[in-house]
Amino acid sequence: MTLAEQFSAYSRWRNETIDAVLKLRNWLNINDVSDAQADQRLQYLIERLRADKLTVAFVAEFSRGKSELINAIFFAEHGGRILPSSAGRTTMCPTELHWTPNSTPELRLLPIETRARAEPVSELKLLPECWSVEPLDTESSAKLQATLARVSEVCRVTEEDAVNLGFKIDPNGETGLKPGADGLVEVPKWRHAVIQFPHPLLEQGLVVLDTPGLNAIGAEPELTLSLLPNAHAVLFILAADTGVTLSDMTVWRDFVSTGAREKGRLVVLNKIDGLWDGLRDEASINSEIDRQVKSVSETLEIGTDSIFPVSAQKGLVARVNSDRELLEKSRLLVLERVLSEDLLPSKQEIVRDNTLGETRDLIHQAEVLLQARLAGIKGQLQELDSLHGKNRGVVEYMMYKIRVEKDEFEQGLKKYYAVRSVFTGLSNRLLSHLGMDTLRTETRKTRDAMLESRFSLGLRERMKDFFQRMRAHISEAESDISEIYRMLDAMYKRFSVEHGLKLTPPEKFSVQRCEAELNHLESVCHRHLGTPLMLVTTEKHVLMKKFFETAAVQVRRIFEVVNHDVEQWLRAVMAPLEIQVREYQLQLKRRLESVRRIHQATDTLENRVEELKQAEQSSEALMEELTKLQDGIRRALDSAVAESEENTTRLAIVA
Repeated sequence: MTLAEQFSAYSRWRNETIDAVLKLRNWLNINDVSDAQADQRLQYLIERLRADKLTVAFVAEFSRGKSELINAIFFAEHGGRILPSSAGRTTMCPTELHWTPNSTPELRLLPIETRARAEPVSELKLLPECWSVEPLDTESSAKLQATLARVSEVCRVTEEDAVNLGFKIDPNGETGLKPGADGLVEVPKWRHAVIQFPHPLLEQGLVVLDTPGLNAIGAEPELTLSLLPNAHAVLFILAADTGVTLSDMTVWRDFVSTGAREKGRLVVLNKIDGLWDGLRDEASINSEIDRQVKSVSETLEIGTDSIFPVSAQKGLVARVNSDRELLEKSRLLVLERVLSEDLLPSKQEIVRDNTLGETRDLIHQAEVLLQARLAGIKGQLQELDSLHGKNRGVVEYMMYKIRVEKDEFEQGLKKYYAVRSVFTGLSNRLLSHLGMDTLRTETRKTRDAMLESRFSLGLRERMKDFFQRMRAHISEAESDISEIYRMLDAMYKRFSVEHGLKLTPPEKFSVQRCEAELNHLESVCHRHLGTPLMLVTTEKHVLMKKFFETAAVQVRRIFEVVNHDVEQWLRAVMAPLEIQVREYQLQLKRRLESVRRIHQATDTLENRVEELKQAEQSSEALMEELTKLQDGIRRALDSAVAESEENTTRLAIVA
């Protein structure tokens, strides 16, 4: 099974999962065993599943065959090249390929001049007026290639303008851009490109990130701090004829080995077809490839099992011409198999666990509610059965007992409302530590402190102070979470013991993942913005601009995520108690009303008993339906695991 086929299977599984969650949501609403918070959680889960993306980033210096590899793996079925692929520099700016439903095929280009603005690319994506847009003619390969070739465009500017745009200048061209004889510097014309293309894989949620060479990557810190670390897989491409050059090593050290997930980090040794010179036999060629792989392994300090020699160009030709023998010789299938076995199963496991955890929690709440409802019905039946043949005094005594129970419960409610008030106050304090207002205040303080710093060297301390203060807010949030948990745990136990409510202890929550992401971001930030060389050679305003365009933006993203997660937890942790309290109040009201009706007219006893028996049967049927819905979700999620294991076994046998 190819990567395309595997990804299609993943997309089908995701859609089946969405259908199963939709069935659960509709069922909960129809049968009145849900509330606004539960419905909101399910809606958010469905939206997350629909918006689920799988990002694969390709990183290399120029002329390593990166764009050709993208064409060979993902777009050969189109019958030709989608991305421009030729000798020299082809991709001059970070380029994203994806597809949004109901969109128009188009190429969106962000002018390089936007680097003078304060907003990062992620925010400029929300401002259509900043982009140059060209429609894509998907029916003509020639016109498509001509339009997409615009990502290779450059312009010439003065050295001063190049520095202001964030590029390094080096007269020798080794650590930066080399000025021409006329004193001008060649820079990319575009800062970022987005290709909206209706390809089957892109329609199913694949996002391909094509990155430029070293000088362009270094000038766009958002790649280092956001796009690459958030990619599910990063392929680092080398050329088999050159091995690891000095610039390759810089890209690997600064942008790949530190920014990508280790499990999804692969090295591709491209252009092995250069060894097919017709003068060496197959054994000699394989021996030479093995030596190159070993050399790359020692240089990059990674295992040989993470290095994949391929011929992207021959793999593309083989796919276009349906040449199975050439495809095998290109070794492209081996790389795709690893991507299929490592990338998609890992992604499926994350989505599966998140979906199971969310739905299991809500299904458990519904089960507890139905059990409480069923217990209430059975309790009423027992009470009414005990009234058969009893005189009016017994009925009055029964009413008295229910009223006493109701009064006791209302006394407990006073404590509940008091705790609810404290909970609201603690929740507001907790959210204030993680809120956007707090982040804006700290960002403003850091900006002011940086402006007051006389030299660039002082900026490192200001950056360090910023991260320390943000960690302090996280620590205070963790303390508030612990206090909320202890308070609710005590209230859960009180209502369980005093009023017989079936309440399991509330779930705990931790912000440690947020703190870990913040620590990682700080280390990356200091590595790329706070080195002594960077501080000495870069103007203060340029460093500040890069910091606030990248690090501060990523901190905001981290806080937005944890803020949302905390809000979800606060709703979820309080919901079981609120639902049970409402249900218990309703059951008390129904019991009292039943006995009162019987007290007023004894001939209604049999009718009421029959009504309750029917309600009992209906509740039991709902319990069975809920179990089937849960089984349906689990089957939909587990089908992907079984299919993935079957495909892995089949691929291993074929290999």
